[in-house]
This record gives sequence, structure tokens and C-alpha cells, in this order.
Amino acid sequence: MTQLRISEAARLLGVSDDTVRRRVDSGALPSSVDESGRKVVDGAAIARLAVEFADGGIGELDADAGLRSARNHFTGLVTRVLSDQVMSQVELQCGPFRVVSLISTEAVRELALEPGSVATAVIKATNVSIETARGRS
Repeated sequence: MTQLRISEAARLLGVSDDTVRRRVDSGALPSSVDESGRKVVDGAAIARLAVEFADGGIGELDADAGLRSARNHFTGLVTRVLSDQVMSQVELQCGPFRVVSLISTEAVRELALEPGSVATAVIKATNVSIETARGRS
């Protein structure tokens, strides 16, 4: 069973350590103490909480997006646009995640993308790779 320190669970959920501690203190999130005497939470419980957070809706900024076949969409701020005559690299900061897209420069102009713009990255992939830290149980 994977055990996560409170700070690690908070980072994975995209919330503050205090938010996780409040859930632990209220009994909403079970915890235990590891061999080093630190409070830890069960990885499976954190996974369920992450799904609960995600199921809370698609968010105000993306509420009018309509239905999509792509399930992965991240709303954030455009932080950088690098363009040449044909193609552009657009970087978004979506919470703790950096998303980079290569789109046409024409699309960048039509969407008026520039640093500070709010945009949503819609991702539909046929291949997703997974990695974990070595030696972690």
C-alpha cells in the first residue's frame, strides 16, 4: 500500500498542505504514522480524492465549452508564444502543469493568443506513457 506524506499528497492534488491536514483532522481522509513518525495518508484515498476534485465540474473558465470527445482539457494562462511564418509554439500554465502546443500561426492570430490570455488546452491522445519513481511501493 502506497503511503504519501501530507506535503506530497497536497502537491499531487494541487492544494495546500493545510487543506490536506484539515481533511485528515476532520476524519474525511484517513491517516497513519510511518516508521519515521511522520503523518502519512493512503495513496488510494488520495487517488479517490483527486477523482472527486476532478468530478466537481469543468470549471468556470471552461463552462461554455460544450461537449467534446476529448476528456482531457486544462484551462490556464498563456505564458509564451513563439511564432514563425507558419507555426507557433504556445505555452500555457494550467495550475501546476505546463502544457505546450504546436499550432499554426494563423490560429494564434485568430484566437488572439498572447501572454496573459486565458485559454484551454484540449488533449486527445492515442498513447499515454506512465512512469513512477524507482523503488517506491
